[in-house]
Amino acid sequence: MSDRRPYEGSAKQAWTWGIVGFGAVMLLSIGVVQLIQGFSAIAEDKVFVVGAEYAFAFDLTTWGWIQVVLGVLALAVGAGLLGSRNWARIGAVIIASIGIVAQFAFMPYYPLWSIVLIAFNVAVIWAVSTQSDHGE
Repeated sequence: MSDRRPYEGSAKQAWTWGIVGFGAVMLLSIGVVQLIQGFSAIAEDKVFVVGAEYAFAFDLTTWGWIQVVLGVLALAVGAGLLGSRNWARIGAVIIASIGIVAQFAFMPYYPLWSIVLIAFNVAVIWAVSTQSDHGE
């Protein structure tokens, strides 16, 4: 009896690797953008303008540190996905879910970019959760 999975080397495995790879690259991209966003907020850059008052108002520096921490975690989990680590798939869903909430709360500072990052995080969740196995 062979140790190979029935679809190993098949088109299904190639699609699975491709979609999980897409999720990994998206998560790495999100991490880089969150780092840039976070460092800009920490430096109190004039890029962010506060519009309407929201119930979840934090100091811009606080949001900057939240974005930096999420960015570092997204980069680590994205690298884990590229390295085919099992923990990274669960971590990607958790980090992307937290990222959606964080971007929703960051919306008063930069609404359009927050919406784009929410969509990217949804794409990551879809990519890593629709695949039952990626060939380990």
